[in-house]
Amino acid sequence: MNDYETVIGLEVHAELSTKTKIFCSCPTSFGANPNTHTCPICMAMPGTLPVLNEKVVEYAVKAGLATNCEISKNSKNDRKNYFYPDLPKSYQISQFDKPLCEHGYVEIDTEEGKKKIRLLRIHIEEDAGKLNHDEFGGGSLVDLNRAGVPLIEIVSEPDLRSSQEVEQYLRKLKSILEYIEVSDCKMQEGSLRADVNVSVRKKGETKFGTRTEMKNMNSFRSIVRAIEYEANRQIDVLEEGGTIEQETLRWDEVSGKTFSMRDKEDAQDYRYFPDPDLVAIKLSDEYIENIKKGLPELPETRKKRYLEEYHLSEKDANIISSSKYLADLFEKASAICNNPKAVNNWIISDISRILNETEQEPIDIPFDSNQLGKLVLLIDKGTISSSIAKKVLAELFENPRDPEEIIKEKGWIQISDEGAIKEVVIKVLEENPQSISDYKAGKDKALGFLVGQAMKQTKGQANPQMLNKMFIEEMNK
Repeated sequence: MNDYETVIGLEVHAELSTKTKIFCSCPTSFGANPNTHTCPICMAMPGTLPVLNEKVVEYAVKAGLATNCEISKNSKNDRKNYFYPDLPKSYQISQFDKPLCEHGYVEIDTEEGKKKIRLLRIHIEEDAGKLNHDEFGGGSLVDLNRAGVPLIEIVSEPDLRSSQEVEQYLRKLKSILEYIEVSDCKMQEGSLRADVNVSVRKKGETKFGTRTEMKNMNSFRSIVRAIEYEANRQIDVLEEGGTIEQETLRWDEVSGKTFSMRDKEDAQDYRYFPDPDLVAIKLSDEYIENIKKGLPELPETRKKRYLEEYHLSEKDANIISSSKYLADLFEKASAICNNPKAVNNWIISDISRILNETEQEPIDIPFDSNQLGKLVLLIDKGTISSSIAKKVLAELFENPRDPEEIIKEKGWIQISDEGAIKEVVIKVLEENPQSISDYKAGKDKALGFLVGQAMKQTKGQANPQMLNKMFIEEMNK
């Protein structure tokens, strides 16, 4: 196995966040009832004509500039001919030999340092519909709501050499698209998905092996698993004296294996030709320059600023800047409470933990920066303890509202009354004489235990600083 090298190239499809479809005025919003976002144009009725949505071109150029591409001033749309039940025209309007963007790159971090993953092209095209299969054998139904939703296809060169590099590249690409606000990148909704091309060759060889393609993958975990399985499968075939067939594969998440779907098509199989119903796309230098000037701060620049301005660690700056939604939450909440270190800690620890446990993305965080900033302020003022704040955060995920409203509703205001706290301290000391002896014998953990007991008795509402101070004072008498 160690004698082989894996070679990977990706075709990433990102649905653009335009309000309407690429060639008609139907809405693009996700989750509507089947076939309610359709019209004669996206259903390919006879006599209908497509009209290109200008916003699609703008978003594609934006993506090209953000990924260091050359922007073509002369481009066109082509017909890509193939038949699927969810493609009403039996051809897809895409771009063939004159894409909008070419020769870019995305930089990723590897163990050997920075690595540039070259981009062959970024082009625009329309999405197909969706087939809903009846698992009990009753047939399939087609939903054309997605037909005609605008996509950009980002095609990499075969520069990736491991599943880890692929995950880094996809996360970086997702981050860039979020920052420039051309796609919401919700993988669970299919807004970002990838076709993964995998081949293997002996180390030191320059000629590429025969590749297989795994279609429409929309989960980082699945992509990593599929690449590792497929590379090992191809190596086993070659080691046994067999040959790799160029084919399209389906990844099965349950069995953890790939299965053949069909022979892989080449460009000639699609019989591309210029779409006669659409005019050529001609862009001026001024148009491209205006989009370039409007580009926002990108992830790498924001990370650098967080290191310099907020003095975050390299690791924390990486995590927060990798998501536009986390970065915006961090900056706005920090401005409210004037405590970026605390906001950073909440995002890196508890918020990230809850997102992982619930399998949500940063875009799904239900509360806003104002609510997070207020939560930190309440801790800083001594209104609530850190342990109560964790309960408030959980409540913000469940039912977001003003943190002050939550603590009043739940009766979670911190006890800072000296008399009430002293009463608890005396009671805990009476119940734990051994801990007093341990503390006096120099065992510092005894103090932490006593404070913990007091917090239990007050249901986490006692001021921990006051508890520490009073326990020390009482035990030193």
